[in-house]
Amino acid sequence: MQIQFLGTGAGMPSKQRNTSALALKLLEERGSFWLFDCGEATQHRMLHTTLKPRKLDKIFITHLHGDHIFGLPGMLGSRGFLGGSGRLDLYGPKGLQEWIEVTLRISRTHLNYELAVHEVEAGTIFEDDSFTVRALPLDHVMPCFGYRIEQKPLPGKLLVDLAIEAGVPKGPLLRELKEGRDVALEDGTVIRSREVTGQPQPGFTVAILGDTRFTYNAVDLSRDADIVIHEATFDKESAHLAGPYGHSTITDAAKTAREAGARSLIANHISARFLPEDAGHLAAEAEEIFPQVAIAEDLAEYEWKNGMLRRINP
Repeated sequence: MQIQFLGTGAGMPSKQRNTSALALKLLEERGSFWLFDCGEATQHRMLHTTLKPRKLDKIFITHLHGDHIFGLPGMLGSRGFLGGSGRLDLYGPKGLQEWIEVTLRISRTHLNYELAVHEVEAGTIFEDDSFTVRALPLDHVMPCFGYRIEQKPLPGKLLVDLAIEAGVPKGPLLRELKEGRDVALEDGTVIRSREVTGQPQPGFTVAILGDTRFTYNAVDLSRDADIVIHEATFDKESAHLAGPYGHSTITDAAKTAREAGARSLIANHISARFLPEDAGHLAAEAEEIFPQVAIAEDLAEYEWKNGMLRRINP
């Protein structure tokens, strides 16, 4: 699993940071990616990445402030022109469907694919054989959600020697067993996947939180998560602005990750008052509370692999 930040700023775009959008790249897991928020010019930022709009199959919107949704109509329109013909699921707060319908109708934008809009409430909003997504309301100045994405346990490692000893020939049957499916040999013998694989491996958990003051719903969504992505609009010096505008400081983000027992934190949604050279200052404030922290930058890409988070581009 990889995460790429397309926009990491708060409010208006700046030269250093575009408005909010990030991609959860699940190309190995499901051959697609999911987008979380879609601020102005998100599709422009995407041109500087390897992301292909035709592989986008889910968009999750945290709330309906413009810096989180003004790129959405253009993205929806372009997806079809760029080969995206499969169904697209769009999740977000109440009012999202009306805004999309009015915008597409007045702009006479025709989509050549199925768009399914889901106005979410607290609880599980998506589940299949591989993933569960849960939403909870946060504490902003308008309805706003955080999302918890959990990958279900993965099949255990295939014990190849044991499978071959049981009579399974090299080839596609080994793959079937590795993927958790039982197989039948030519003589009718059934080989159970669980008999020739190790213990199931845990999947990953990511919490992606919208704009919010400190709230225990954010802690709940982040509980034991591998990665928490939390807004950090302000620092200690500007903390007096956080509450009135429904935002968090970098220390609020660190406190959330610590109380949740998370493994790593990426601070996102950074005020334009902070320049690139201020990243060290922000990280230092967080590290007083939670040491495993990174400060998000536009186009930065991270990988979660073998229980470790690492940045994979400069």
